[in-house]
Amino acid sequence: MAADMDQGSITHVAGLRVGHWTDTRAATGCTVVLCEEGAVGGVDVRGSAPGTRETALLGGVGPSWPVHAVVLTGGSAFGLAAAGGVMRFLEERGVGVRQGPALVPVVPAAVLFDLALGDARRRPDAEAGYAACQAATDGPVEEGCVGAGTGASVGKLFGPRMATKAGLGTCSLRTGDGFVVGALVAVNAFGDVVHPGTGTVLAGTRRPVVGGFLGTARHLGSRWAQFLLRFARMTNTTLGVVATDAALSREEVRKLAQMAHDGLALAIRPVHTMWDGDTLFALATGKAGVPAAGVSVLGALAAQAVALASVRAIAQATPLAGLPSARSLGRGERVQESLAYLARAREGGDVRSVNFGPR
Repeated sequence: MAADMDQGSITHVAGLRVGHWTDTRAATGCTVVLCEEGAVGGVDVRGSAPGTRETALLGGVGPSWPVHAVVLTGGSAFGLAAAGGVMRFLEERGVGVRQGPALVPVVPAAVLFDLALGDARRRPDAEAGYAACQAATDGPVEEGCVGAGTGASVGKLFGPRMATKAGLGTCSLRTGDGFVVGALVAVNAFGDVVHPGTGTVLAGTRRPVVGGFLGTARHLGSRWAQFLLRFARMTNTTLGVVATDAALSREEVRKLAQMAHDGLALAIRPVHTMWDGDTLFALATGKAGVPAAGVSVLGALAAQAVALASVRAIAQATPLAGLPSARSLGRGERVQESLAYLARAREGGDVRSVNFGPR
């Protein structure tokens, strides 16, 4: 299958713009997905240590308000302040839900823990969120150690200093009848990112002295791993947004977010642990109309898109804050093999093209 390596990101979904704010010195940042015309939103939280804002609004039984932006940010719970800056940006432009004398933008957000790298005293704040909005574009999305992926890493069984640098990745899929499904993922997992077919570790817990990767999932049951896990901390979390230009109901968008988590399970092992706060948001802009195949096909593609974006986050990461990346450790070829494998795995689906995004 041919892949267009010059295109492909969540911004292929009509109605979305993406912007980053990045602080490489402090190894943190935030990313905003803007949908100023409003989108139907949903969320699914699978990790057990989430830090979130407005997720109850998306998963509750109250009014179905449109979502105007989603914020993914570093800085742990402190980073939720970035959403305030996004709200201010939108309010200034007349975007929001009318509530008496005010327009209230709906801006769900989720955080990952990156305070162990860089400068823990510097976190994304309202000004960072505002700056990310100012940088937002509907063009290709920068990947790697940018935005919410700036301080991301994977493989924490031996603690953050024996982890491998990760980042942020994106991709898009297009169905045969023209609907687009895109994903954007900031990978900051306790577990390793692996080749979905072979289980080969692409980036994860590094072995002291001898080098190479340990294989976190394979060793969790050992006695020494059980001892180490007594000291494990909630210092992880993979965040993402999946989006489509199809018109979906509120319940269908929640299902889209739910099915998309299968992509994390394909690419990250172990995933959804007690030490992760894995959260995926879903957006449906409705620009392309009602899909004949329904949400099941879109959800299956969303899972594939999340897996692709997760491996992209490893492929585009560079060394930062003392951590090596998969490419600097000589894993670049295996990462590319994994991307090709995921592209071929579309058999049985209705996908016309897969776009990996810019190299």
